[in-house]
Amino acid sequence: MPAARVDAVAPGSPADRAGVIVGDEVLAVNGEVVRDVIAYQIQVDGAHVELDLRRGGMERVVHVDKPDGAQLGIELSSAVFDRVRTCDNHCPFCFIHQLPKGMRKSLYLKDDDYRLSFLYGNFTTLTRFTEADLERVVSERLGPLYVSIHATDPDVRTRLLRNRRGATSLRWLELILDAGIEVHGQVVVCPGINDGAVLDDTLLGVLDRFPALTTLGVVPLGVSGHNREEEMRVHTLAEAQAVVDIVERWQARYASALGRRLVYVSDEYYLLAQRPFPPLAAYDECSQHENGIGMARTFEAEVRAALGGAEVVGTGPRSGFFAWVDGAPAEGYRAPREIAPRPIAPPEPVNGAERWNVIVTGELGAAVLESLLPELPGRVRLLPVKNGFFGGNIGVTGLLTGEDIAAALQGQPEHDRYLLPDVALSRGRFLDGTTAAVLPRTVEIVPTDGGSLVQALRRTAPIALVSS
Repeated sequence: MPAARVDAVAPGSPADRAGVIVGDEVLAVNGEVVRDVIAYQIQVDGAHVELDLRRGGMERVVHVDKPDGAQLGIELSSAVFDRVRTCDNHCPFCFIHQLPKGMRKSLYLKDDDYRLSFLYGNFTTLTRFTEADLERVVSERLGPLYVSIHATDPDVRTRLLRNRRGATSLRWLELILDAGIEVHGQVVVCPGINDGAVLDDTLLGVLDRFPALTTLGVVPLGVSGHNREEEMRVHTLAEAQAVVDIVERWQARYASALGRRLVYVSDEYYLLAQRPFPPLAAYDECSQHENGIGMARTFEAEVRAALGGAEVVGTGPRSGFFAWVDGAPAEGYRAPREIAPRPIAPPEPVNGAERWNVIVTGELGAAVLESLLPELPGRVRLLPVKNGFFGGNIGVTGLLTGEDIAAALQGQPEHDRYLLPDVALSRGRFLDGTTAAVLPRTVEIVPTDGGSLVQALRRTAPIALVSS
């Protein structure tokens, strides 16, 4: 029987008043065995909740009374109480296959579970999807979902997934869309395999078979230094430019045929192609922000809005890669992880000069921030961190490790102030398992949005002149 372990109970919450404690195992809710947090949330929504618990090997029933729709105040150990549906594809571009040895065991888990797609925005290929899954998705309206398409040509998709079901599993996508479920798609472009004419054919196939997709993101593959697939390589400048050109042509075609752009290329492609980002309006609602699409222009708009006096609304830590495994909460649907505010000391003069605010970021983040430096308050400079842990072309801030950040901070002035985006951490730990406590300089963790950065910088005396 699947069971969810209680990891935390909010003091004074309905669950706390009813006697639920950390370590309890939830066996059933209202007499129903629940296999994931989706079913759990549906069952605990009412005013009276009956929990079948196991504590110290003994089973007991706890009754919880609360306002209708109020949360119980329990944080569970996982979003999925039964076994996570693991991925049986063998994609040559899979980042899990490119991880170095010695990391936390949970980070090597490959999932292809539609429930985690719904809860955390993970992309699923649907190769393990079933009739029963379709019935549940449709009856419970589990959307949005996120589906990896990669190619609509059956042979190409089979080659990319290294799974014969890759040729047919997109039939589930048609049925899900026909039922009116919101779905966002993704194409990971591998040079020489699904770019060029194949990408053109894929975008035509989307128009023909999946025009009800809400968005389609086109992103480059990440190639770590631990990649063992010879055919997986980084894009050349010309290849990146060609992908951008193809996507922009299809945006115009989709707009003409469907009245909306539908397809968007990631920010990283514009950096690879050495082209400016489109205006924010060109990303429409930025529905694939977490996939790195429209992130740069959104951040820029947040910074300028905050500088113009708009109220800063904290968004909490971005979900980021691997976040569901160790850091995303079981309570709620994509519930934000909260970070406790930290007091920030005022700047202290050092030999008559004010100290610098140093933004610690990945190499791609530095490329985005560079143009904003003259507008930021105070004396601000960047500290780009090269990702030596993963190597290759991995440059996003969310995949930085404590080891690489420590190397970058070593030798930096002690009196300067160091700001680190919270996207690099999950429950206080970097991907290599270390914490900020091991860093050679004190860092302040700042929410990963432009408004929060401006708010943090304004806690020091503003100075106009800024350089990198």
